[in-house]
Amino acid sequence: MKFPTVENAALVMIDMQQKLLPAMNDPQTVLERNILLLNAADVLKLDILVTEQYPKGLGNTVPELATWLGEKTPVIAKTSFSVFGSAEFCAELAKRKREVLIFSGIESHVCLLQSVLDAVERGYEVIVASDAVMSRKFSDCHAALEMMRSKGVSVLSTESILFMLLRDAAHPAFKTISKLVK
Repeated sequence: MKFPTVENAALVMIDMQQKLLPAMNDPQTVLERNILLLNAADVLKLDILVTEQYPKGLGNTVPELATWLGEKTPVIAKTSFSVFGSAEFCAELAKRKREVLIFSGIESHVCLLQSVLDAVERGYEVIVASDAVMSRKFSDCHAALEMMRSKGVSVLSTESILFMLLRDAAHPAFKTISKLVK
C-alpha cells in the first residue's frame, strides 16, 4: 500500500447533497465525518474534488459542507454514477496528478462503489473513509465496503486516514488535527 501524503493524495467527496443526505441510514454521523475530513483537508492543504449527482433534482452539496469548500475546490455536476463517467471530473483529477484517492460520500453501494472500482481499475491507490460513507440501508453500505475490500481497497476510519497523512507527531499540523479528532 502506498501511504497517502499531501503531495500524492486527493479527497474525493461524492454526492453529499440536500435531498440525498436526509435519506441515509445515519445522516448525522456521515455529515460530521465529512465535515472533519474537509476541515482537516483545509488544514493540511489537501486537494479536494466534490461531485453532485444530478443537482437539478437532488439539490446541491449540503450547506454544512459547502461552507468548507474553497475557491480551488471544483464542485462537479454529473449524471453518471461513477465520477469517472464525468469528463470534467477526469480533467480536474488529471490536473492534480495524484496517485492516492481518499473517498467519502453517498451512496456507498451506488456512486461510491462504482467510482472506487473505476479508480482501482485505473491504477489508483484507493482509501475509503468507512465512517464518512453511507447508504439508505446499512446492509447495502456493508456489502459495498466488503466488495471494495475484496478488490484491494483500504477501508479505514477517518481518524486513521488523517494520522496516515500526518505520519509523525512532529508534523506541523499534528496538534491541530489531534484537536479536530477529539
